[in-house]
Amino acid sequence: MKKIIFICMIATMLFACKSASTTASTEATTLSTKLDKSTQVALKGNWVLTNVSYPGSEYIKVNSFDLADSKCFIGSTWSFISNNNKGTMALTAPSCTGFSSPIVWSINNQGMFVLKILDAGIKAKKVRDGYLLKVGSVTETSFQLIDNINVGGQVKDVVYQFQRAN
Repeated sequence: MKKIIFICMIATMLFACKSASTTASTEATTLSTKLDKSTQVALKGNWVLTNVSYPGSEYIKVNSFDLADSKCFIGSTWSFISNNNKGTMALTAPSCTGFSSPIVWSINNQGMFVLKILDAGIKAKKVRDGYLLKVGSVTETSFQLIDNINVGGQVKDVVYQFQRAN
């Protein structure tokens, strides 16, 4: 009789732990995949990255998106299509290596811009690496993306300023 009670208690504890962790991970997944559609629609269209700044840390060098020096992104063109979360980006700075790529993007309900830079012929679901940036100051003609980087053990912001292209 004691063995049956002991087995029932163990089984109850296992099931209780399993359902709680499944619920927690389901909630986390649900939160991270809900999209901020209104902000995505506001970003629909063609944009030019006009400035990259590091508030309080103007003397650092940043390799943005593992592609190039952040200053090479000034003048880059970005196209965002909100109904399918696809687009393109192209680096065109004269003193930097040119680069162009399709992208997949979205904005989650926590105000985070999710970006995947795709290689030719590779589908977004096969790309495991991406970037999370905070969306800031969205207007009809401009918006900002803010990245956090670690510099000497301190977290610093990198602010990418975009202007709507004509």
